[in-house]
Amino acid sequence: MTTTFKQYNFKTFIMDALNDLGFNEPTKIQENIIPEIRKGRSVIGQSATGSGKTHAFLLPIFDKIDPDENSVQAVITTPSRELAYQIYGNAKQLAKYSEKVIHLANYVGGTDKKRQIEKLKNEQPQIVIGTPGRVADLIKSQHLDVHTANQLVIDEADMTMDLGFLKEVDTIAASFGKDVQMMAFSATIPQKLSTFLKKYMTNPYVENIPNTTIINPSIDNLLISTKGENKNQLIYKLITMGEPYLVLIFANTKKRVEELYEFLRNQGLKVGMVSGALTPRERKRMMKQVQNLDFQFVVATDLAARGIDIEGVSDVINDDIPDDLEYFIHRVGRTGRNNMPGTAITLYDPDEESEIDALENMGISFKPKAIKNGRIVDTYDRNRRKEHRRGHDKLEPNMIGMIKKKKRNIKPGYKRKIKSELKRNDEMNRKIEQREEGRRKRKSRKNSSKRYR
Repeated sequence: MTTTFKQYNFKTFIMDALNDLGFNEPTKIQENIIPEIRKGRSVIGQSATGSGKTHAFLLPIFDKIDPDENSVQAVITTPSRELAYQIYGNAKQLAKYSEKVIHLANYVGGTDKKRQIEKLKNEQPQIVIGTPGRVADLIKSQHLDVHTANQLVIDEADMTMDLGFLKEVDTIAASFGKDVQMMAFSATIPQKLSTFLKKYMTNPYVENIPNTTIINPSIDNLLISTKGENKNQLIYKLITMGEPYLVLIFANTKKRVEELYEFLRNQGLKVGMVSGALTPRERKRMMKQVQNLDFQFVVATDLAARGIDIEGVSDVINDDIPDDLEYFIHRVGRTGRNNMPGTAITLYDPDEESEIDALENMGISFKPKAIKNGRIVDTYDRNRRKEHRRGHDKLEPNMIGMIKKKKRNIKPGYKRKIKSELKRNDEMNRKIEQREEGRRKRKSRKNSSKRYR
């Protein structure tokens, strides 16, 4: 039987908000974890990017909020400003349908702290959303009072740990009252993070939605060798083929993002940029423009790949392979959302074969492609060369040298000569093996006769 949101009997305003969003059926993690959160249990939700984790905690939190109680009731932390802005936007979408005002606050680093403090002197928000550092600062300065709250969410918990924010989260959690319902959501739960969570969780409900596939099957995952071609020109060719709706281009460093951004702008394209090089005010404005689809092309660092939900991404291009291979999955997962088709293109240099091998060992499959006459066309599998080489592993050094020469200028009859030499080499090896086998048999007979003397 299909589960629908109606079965949860949420407050009327929440159902109105869900109807506005077009959400009828919960995702797997929402279906399994929302009932446990409503029971008051601490939970650990582990599932892939794009599985609906944000609304898995927002919906039960809003259902429990008392608009008449003017105190902090829930705190949601997330490791990046962009993620905080996104969750704040999701929360505002739910809150606007409530007849009674639900006070929300967004506290992130790089924003006007004095202004936030002045506002807190007059009114405490009912739901706090922010980065661990700024929220912890406001608590330590005794301006934000969270002892009245009993729900704490740690969103993107593994990223929170990786960025070194567990100390700040510890400060926040320790400031709550006795009964803390902690909710941790993450793509992965490393051992160090699990140890930290046990400090605040007693017999939590753990929901782990395994990935049935590493890459969403609705995504066309393509691999293109640069073969020494200028990457800027190559990316320009790719994004101007056809009519992509929205293209996200990922690079490993802020410097490379800026370089690509400037190059594409100089080609007359309307391009957005998301990276740590922007000031907090610029990043907030840029993310709003990206969400409003003001750009057809957006160049970004991996910060934008983790958890940020940008609607309508039709194509993802990897300018290079991320240093942390797990981020490859987050990058590609920006497209192909809600079972819509998407295309991911990864560019790689010849010296990055080992990184591609590592991604394939993770279960990621690529379709080898090349650009020819302004079109993306099929090409041979890069592994074909490896298989070809394996066939010659036992060749003599002079034979390997002959085959390598084939890449150079080929004289008439050269292929025939190689085939003849290969055949002769095989016959010679076969004779050697026959002689070795004959020696082993004679030795075996000799040893047997000795035993019976």
